Amino acid sequence: MSLPTTMKFMDHGAGGGPEVIAVKECPVPTPAAGEVLVKVAYAGVNRPDCIQRSGRYPPPPGASPIMGLEVAGEVVALGSGVTRWKLGDRLCALANGGGYAEYCCVPEGQALPIPTGFDLLQAAALPENFFTVWTNVFERGRLQKGERFLVHGGSSGIGLTAIQLAHAWGAEVFCTVGSEEKAQACRAAGADHAVNYKTADFAEVVAQITSKQGVNLILDMVGGPYIQRNLNSLALDGRLVQIAFLQPSKAEVDWVQLMTKRLTYTGSTLRPRSAADKAAMAQALLQQVWPLLAKGTVKPYIYQVFELEQAAQAHALMESSTHIGKIMMKVGG
Repeated sequence: MSLPTTMKFMDHGAGGGPEVIAVKECPVPTPAAGEVLVKVAYAGVNRPDCIQRSGRYPPPPGASPIMGLEVAGEVVALGSGVTRWKLGDRLCALANGGGYAEYCCVPEGQALPIPTGFDLLQAAALPENFFTVWTNVFERGRLQKGERFLVHGGSSGIGLTAIQLAHAWGAEVFCTVGSEEKAQACRAAGADHAVNYKTADFAEVVAQITSKQGVNLILDMVGGPYIQRNLNSLALDGRLVQIAFLQPSKAEVDWVQLMTKRLTYTGSTLRPRSAADKAAMAQALLQQVWPLLAKGTVKPYIYQVFELEQAAQAHALMESSTHIGKIMMKVGG
């Protein structure tokens, strides 16, 4: 297959608001050892992309400076030593960057086959959310059947993924949302209890529903004033997993419950994790979650699809938080 020498990508320059994003051209990347070059059909839009665009989340060393952490498409070139994929394979992948472009290099272990019955658009909506939820809810958070689980931002891509997987695992699922429309979407995805944070205090609702016993696990991306209320809402031996801070990362907290309730407060970020870590997550997803996708038990919720050149509009929508589920971009044919 003859490849072009240059490609179109979306550049964020020195950083700023969505309006700084512009179409640029650059050389098509060459896959390094252990990487595959993907001709991108679709790319997902995620909040870390917006933070990178703003200038507050520089790519880790060695990663592409181009935004975009998840793609689906066709393998068009192989780096040395690649054994899992061949030319012409269709896949979806967690990228280390570079997804907002016509071609993207990804480590072979971070790629997964297109689930049975899925098209490339649906598959591109999987990696960032499913890797994030798997490692934080099931590996770090150790969610078990019969436990109570609370996820904030229930109608986000991560929230809807967490709701579906927790429900499939047999947990009682709580979530917070900002409207009744979002609450309905979360209940349809498997949430047992959806709390509108604009009209109710989630900590009070959790206490009422659980007879003050609390929930076993919380997945939080809000931080700030939620930290204390999260601790208040946890059961004995409860776990709180922090994956982002939409509110300030600094807060005044009374930590005594950490001891008296034997709580665990942990967190992680996905992008800086090693290729070996991400490959292990991919294999766990292939074994544990891909069969659920094939059965239709779990699915991505796609809210809107933009053209690549409309990346600025996609970012504006993401930052408005009015969407329910995933925001996607069509890149190739």
